[in-house]
Amino acid sequence: MTTHQAASPAAAADAPPSGARSAGLLFGALFGPVVFGVTAAGVALPDVATSLNASSTATAWVLTAHALALGVGTALFGRLADTRGLRTALLLGSLALAVGAAICLLAPNLGVLVAGRFVQAAGSGAMAACAMALTASVPPDRRPQVFAGFGATMAIFSASATLAGGVFTEWVTWRIALVLPALSLLVVPLCMARAPERKNSGRSMDLPGAALLTLTAMSFLVLIQSSALALSAPLVIVTAAVLLLAGAGLTWRTRTSETSFVPRVLVTDRVFLKAAVIGIGVYGGLFAAMYAVPQLLVRDHGWSVLAVGVWLLPGAVVGAVLSRLAGTLTAGDRGNKLLGAVALAFAAALGGALAGSGVLLLLLGASLGFAAFSVTQVFTTALMSAHIEPARRGGAMGLLNLTFFVGGGVGSATAGALAKSMSLSTALGVIGLFPLVAAVVAFALSRRTA
Repeated sequence: MTTHQAASPAAAADAPPSGARSAGLLFGALFGPVVFGVTAAGVALPDVATSLNASSTATAWVLTAHALALGVGTALFGRLADTRGLRTALLLGSLALAVGAAICLLAPNLGVLVAGRFVQAAGSGAMAACAMALTASVPPDRRPQVFAGFGATMAIFSASATLAGGVFTEWVTWRIALVLPALSLLVVPLCMARAPERKNSGRSMDLPGAALLTLTAMSFLVLIQSSALALSAPLVIVTAAVLLLAGAGLTWRTRTSETSFVPRVLVTDRVFLKAAVIGIGVYGGLFAAMYAVPQLLVRDHGWSVLAVGVWLLPGAVVGAVLSRLAGTLTAGDRGNKLLGAVALAFAAALGGALAGSGVLLLLLGASLGFAAFSVTQVFTTALMSAHIEPARRGGAMGLLNLTFFVGGGVGSATAGALAKSMSLSTALGVIGLFPLVAAVVAFALSRRTA
């Protein structure tokens, strides 16, 4: 390893705790704006629908497409970081993020906007993948300080996301609220200085495998929303065929290729699978809440978008505190208990929507979703950092977060589909099953299993 490499990718290895903490703050600042793509955008959805003359069901794709591309981007750039180095992943991801943001700012209709969100989210996924790879590369004795800083920074972004979305939507334009993930670009140069010049695992990218995974996830999300999108029977059949063929092809590659985009060793890894279930449950609930809650508050209770952002802020602050606490618990065996408790409370709040769309319950549900999101990200990153070997860590963390964000897309897509046959509040209550499953798995998961 060169002198530069020793001082950059794992600067916390030789630095005092304060240096490790500052590294965590920097890595959190790279990842943090990713949160805006969900929460700030969710607050802006009612204005998006009005401005582009689109139905509330159709605007769910602003979140669904973002979730899919964010997941695929995280996995793809995580593998790219393994095979071509973190610097290459950061540069290409920055380009995608900037181009996608420009498309969103200029989009004349919902279709172009969704396409822009897809490109932007892919670049945002690169920021998430590289932030996690940098954080996970820290030596074990420095991880508590780094994760504490990482959790604190994530907490700040989580706490400010709804207010930022409301302020920009109400006082400037909803388009700014949708491109806030581009703020990650501001810290890319600083993170480049900490990234190694080269980190090559010797494995290929397996682009066909990545394409099959993307097709599988995309066709699955489209099928969930087939009724809401009013797809004709032939289109539904074609989509189902694509899902089956892509899924079969992906399964075959995983079983027969040592360099498959989805490594066989991860598919059979119980810790990885449990972490994936937790993330799917929490993110599914959060994306559904950010799709439904702003619409319910604006439509049923006459709130302004700014009011939604302001009233969600206190709950987001509580989530920030819990995220910071999760960072300090990573050295012990208590993080899973905190995560389980928060996910259980989140599930209960969403389930309460079955009784009606009361303001307090809606605010509580969304706020607990922020908390569960932050704690999940900090805890699972710490868990997998200790569990996955360094040579495979970037790709593994990317795939894990792909499952998280696709789970989020499934949550918002399911809420949109259910809203066609029941009230939106009832659909939100049904989605409470997502974080309930996550809570059960979290309580059963011990870090000793890593």
